[in-house]
Amino acid sequence: MFRKQECVAMLLAGGQGSRLYVLTRDIAKPAVPYGGKYRIIDFPLSNCINSGIETVGVLTQYQPLVLNDYIGSGQPWDLDRIDAGVHVLPPYQGSEGGGWYKGTANAIYQNMTFIERYDPEYVLVLSGDHIYKMDYSDMIAFHRQNGADCTIAVIEVEMSEASRFGILNTEPDGTIYEFDEKPKEPKSNLASMGIYVFNWKKLRQYLTSDEQDPKSQNDFGKNVLPAMLNAGEKMMAYRFEGYWKDVGTIDSLWEANMDLLDPRVPMDLDDPNWRIYSRNPGLPPHFTGEGATIQNSLISEGGNIFGHVDFSVLFPGVTVESGAEVRDSIIMPGAVVRRGAKVQYAIVAENAVIGEDAVVGARPEDCSGDGSWGVTVVAAGVRIGAHSKVPPKAMIDTDMEGGAVL
Repeated sequence: MFRKQECVAMLLAGGQGSRLYVLTRDIAKPAVPYGGKYRIIDFPLSNCINSGIETVGVLTQYQPLVLNDYIGSGQPWDLDRIDAGVHVLPPYQGSEGGGWYKGTANAIYQNMTFIERYDPEYVLVLSGDHIYKMDYSDMIAFHRQNGADCTIAVIEVEMSEASRFGILNTEPDGTIYEFDEKPKEPKSNLASMGIYVFNWKKLRQYLTSDEQDPKSQNDFGKNVLPAMLNAGEKMMAYRFEGYWKDVGTIDSLWEANMDLLDPRVPMDLDDPNWRIYSRNPGLPPHFTGEGATIQNSLISEGGNIFGHVDFSVLFPGVTVESGAEVRDSIIMPGAVVRRGAKVQYAIVAENAVIGEDAVVGARPEDCSGDGSWGVTVVAAGVRIGAHSKVPPKAMIDTDMEGGAVL
C-alpha cells in the first residue's frame, strides 16, 4: 500500500538535447555536468526535497544509462523512501500497447498508473534542463488559493527572446487568457518556465482526451494547455523572480557556468537553507602545483593544477599541466590539458585529452567578426593531438591529430 501524497512530481528527463550537439551524444541532457560538481538534474531533484515533495517520477528515454546510474536509489537527495522517493520511469510495452514517449503529455499519460498509486490532489510537471532554485510549495499554495485547475510558472524575458518560449497573456490578477507556443510576434514577455501544477483529476481527464486525438502531437504546450484554455478551465500564471536558465544550447550552458563566477548574479550554491545536492565522487582536495595561477575560477576536488586557469569552471579530477592555459572555459570531469596547450572559450567534456601545445577555441576579439566565433566543444573521451588547432565554434566528436579529423 502506497502512502497518499498531496503532490506527486513528474520530471521530464527523456529529451535528446540535440542543441547541445556532441555533449549529449552518449548521455541525456539532464545528466550533463554543471558548475564543477553538479549535473543539471540535481536542481529539480533538490528543489523537490527542499519543497517537501517526497515522490518524484523521473521519465527517461534518450541515452538513459548515465542518468539512471547517477540517480540510483535517490539517497543523495534524501529521496530513497520505502513508500515514496524517486522512481526512474522508462518507456515500456504494456498489454494495450505503449512504447516510446511520443511527447511530453504522452509521457505523463503512459505513467498515470504510477501517479494513481499515491492518489494525489496535485501533479507537478517539471523539466529536467533548467538551472534554478524554486520553492514549489509556494507555487502549489498559490494554485490552491486561487482555485486554479492549472498553474504555470512564468518569468519575464527580454522581448527579443520571447519568440523562443511559450508566451502567456494574463489579466491583472494573473488569470491566463491566451497561450502562444513560440509566437513569431509575441504580445508579452511572460515566458512559461515549463513548470506546471495541475489538479490531478482534471489533468487525467485532459491527458486521456489528448491521447484519443489522432491529430495531437501529445505535447503540453502545443495541445494540452491550449485545450484547457479553450474549454474555459481556470489557469493562473505564477511569477518567478529568481535566477533561471534554460541550458538547452551550448551558449546558454556556457553562460550558466560563467554566471557562477559573477558576484552580481543571484545564484548562491552555498545557501545552507536551500542546498543543491549531488552524487559527489568523494575525491581528495585539488592540488595546486608550484608556479600555477588561478584567478576567479571554480576548482573542484581531485584536480591537479600546474598551469594557468582564469575565469573557468573545472570539475573533479581535471589536470592542467605546466605551461597550459585555460581561460573562459568549462573543463568537465577527468579531462586533461597537456603541457603548453591553450583552451579558451571552450567546453571540454568528460575524460577528453587536449594534447601538448594544442590550441582549442579563440577569443572573440581575435576573430574577424563575421559570425565565425562561438564556443568550441570537445566531446567526451576525444583526444586532440599535440600541436592541433581547433577553431572557434567547432564541435569535435572524433580524435584529431594535427588539425585533421581521424
